[in-house]
Amino acid sequence: MIHFRNVSKRYATTSGRHKVIMEDLSMDIPRINIGILGHNGAGKSTFLRLLAGTILPDSGQITRRAKVSWPLGFAGSFHRGLTGIENIRFVARIYGQDTERVVEYVREFAEIDDFLYMPVLTYSSGMVARLAFGLSMSMNFDYYLVDEIMAVGDQRFRQKSQEAFNTKLAKSNVIMVSHQDSVLKQYCDVGAVLHNGRLTVCDDLQQAMDLHSENQKHPAIGA
Repeated sequence: MIHFRNVSKRYATTSGRHKVIMEDLSMDIPRINIGILGHNGAGKSTFLRLLAGTILPDSGQITRRAKVSWPLGFAGSFHRGLTGIENIRFVARIYGQDTERVVEYVREFAEIDDFLYMPVLTYSSGMVARLAFGLSMSMNFDYYLVDEIMAVGDQRFRQKSQEAFNTKLAKSNVIMVSHQDSVLKQYCDVGAVLHNGRLTVCDDLQQAMDLHSENQKHPAIGA
């Protein structure tokens, strides 16, 4: 389970005002598949990064009594001057994994061959995505965080990625951000709506979708 206690997060804007992402949020996130909805700029990706621990709240506390992934396929933390293998080993050590097992898994999964031994800055965006997705699939988590990206590459690789992800979810749960209702319905049991700094958890996904549609009729409030 993941516990939020009085968590707040804001960002400064160029106007000098602050954008409120979350305001004094307290909640427990159980082991269940959750779809996160909200308008563009509501802070859905920020919420996932708070869950992952890649950013910190301005105030309050987040306690994780479970293994939580980084946002699936996220490549922003790769050091572009290091090779693919150096990045893989670095992440594996941070998560206490057998580095050579992770390297071999990603080598087989990502299918980028000799580019693993070249700096990430020489990669195409597709190769970076393959590396990031393969690294995400190389480790077991209680919660997998998904921010839109489900699979990358050609049809064969997308199918391979989908199968790997579905295998992980047989023993894990997902917290997912997506603008595609069909994807949310495929993976999520309940929904939560982020709007004007408040997260409303609904009993079922359709209720969350209806609330999100209603919120779309009302402009977001600046802070």
